[in-house]
Amino acid sequence: MTRPEIELPDDVEALKAMVLAMAAKAARVEALEKQVDDLEARNADADERIERLTQILKAFDRARFGRRSERLASSTVDDEQHAFVFEEIETGIATIKAQVTKGRGSADSKRAPRPRKGFAPHLERVEVVIEPEELPEHAGKTKILIGEDVSERLDVVAAKFRVIVTRRPKYAFRNEDGVVQAAAPAHIIEGGIPTEALLAQIAVSKYADGLPLYRQEAIYARDKVELDRKLMAQWMGKLGFELNILADYILDEIKKAERIFADETTLPTLAPGSGSAKTAWLWAYARDDRTFGGSGPPMVAYRFEDSRATECVARHLNGYRGILQVDGYAAYNKLVRKDGGNNSAILAGCWSHSRRKFYELHVAKSSKVATDTVERMARLWEIEERVRGQSPEARVAARQEISAAIVRDLFTLWQATLPRVSGKSKLAEALRYAISRRDIFERFLTDGRIELDSNIVERAIRPQAITRKNSLFAGSDGGGRTWATIATLLQTAKMNAVDPQAWLTQTLERLANGWPNSEIDALMPWNYAA
Repeated sequence: MTRPEIELPDDVEALKAMVLAMAAKAARVEALEKQVDDLEARNADADERIERLTQILKAFDRARFGRRSERLASSTVDDEQHAFVFEEIETGIATIKAQVTKGRGSADSKRAPRPRKGFAPHLERVEVVIEPEELPEHAGKTKILIGEDVSERLDVVAAKFRVIVTRRPKYAFRNEDGVVQAAAPAHIIEGGIPTEALLAQIAVSKYADGLPLYRQEAIYARDKVELDRKLMAQWMGKLGFELNILADYILDEIKKAERIFADETTLPTLAPGSGSAKTAWLWAYARDDRTFGGSGPPMVAYRFEDSRATECVARHLNGYRGILQVDGYAAYNKLVRKDGGNNSAILAGCWSHSRRKFYELHVAKSSKVATDTVERMARLWEIEERVRGQSPEARVAARQEISAAIVRDLFTLWQATLPRVSGKSKLAEALRYAISRRDIFERFLTDGRIELDSNIVERAIRPQAITRKNSLFAGSDGGGRTWATIATLLQTAKMNAVDPQAWLTQTLERLANGWPNSEIDALMPWNYAA
């Protein structure tokens, strides 16, 4: 069968229009094909990650319930941690599914209604009636109530559960065609039972207060409210996905700072395929310009990683060219040029880490040099207390007047002592640590933006170190990334003296209603207004 010939118009303009239309159609087809390829790749990646989490879960089940030889040693993972792994994997899977379904139409996201238990009758009911908007074409017409859609969502106010009953009346017009009804309000968990306030409470309890989901489940049951930990874990995974853009924004803002503090701490994590525990890492990056008179808001960003490799911090701080104040971990030394040259951050040391090594010897009364060191260092912190909050210039002037001589005498003492003590002693270890870092330890004397220590980031990471006692992760595909995302936002809220639950409730409500990405700064905790 021969293909029919396409008739081309004689008019040049018409011919141009036809060519443009054909080009546009071809572009649309190409875009659709690319979209299909992207969706297939995203689905394949999601399937692989979900399968990896499922295998971890199966291995953990074998370790818990299998033969004695397969079970977890009590010294590795205790009984309390058994409950944590399930919620973290559920959180991770929910996050992956949210990524896969992102951008799909409402028709894809709708699901058939499922039967639910009614809420306990003793819970307070707060009814909200949403009337349809009065439009100009409705003028003079009489509405007749013909029915309504009623939904119930679980809400909480100051630990008091209540049920929000939302009624949306349906109206028809007498002797007229058509029905009017208000649109259903948007929610983060579409079709689910929780309000944004309840989601905020669960998140703050878990990620800020260290209250794992299985404990929350038991607490809520005392009020005859049945909330399964698996369901709550899925909610948290969805929150982590929705809030990730905010956490990324905070890290971007931190990287704009003249000075960043960095630190890392260990996290308990399941090793894939074995059911045993291994070590993962939480990296923390903090910004607080108030100590040198800056007006920028304080903030912290966390990143969950399966390793402590230099590649992690290099990826997190890619492109940063300011001051990086850290402890003595070698990964930071490899990341930056100590001379502070172009295309490099400037490394500044933490005197607190050096002091701790001498302080242990001082407390044990095993070294007069260590005691002398601790006493001299105390004077440095006295000076810092006096100049905190002043301009960089004022801080440098005070340090040059008093601190510089103290630092010079300390290094003279340390260098004279090192050859006279055993190289294997604790004192020699403390001396080598300090002497080998002289350049980054002295940098605070000539730059008023630099602190004497990195206590700002240590204070920011301490709550997470406490919370980790109530956590067991399943690698980077599990709940670890969600934990880092939500903790970033809640800890930043606390650093800005903002109620994290009130802020998160408002933010979730705004996101549910389509808050534009171009105005993301208004969502930040430091811009919160009740």
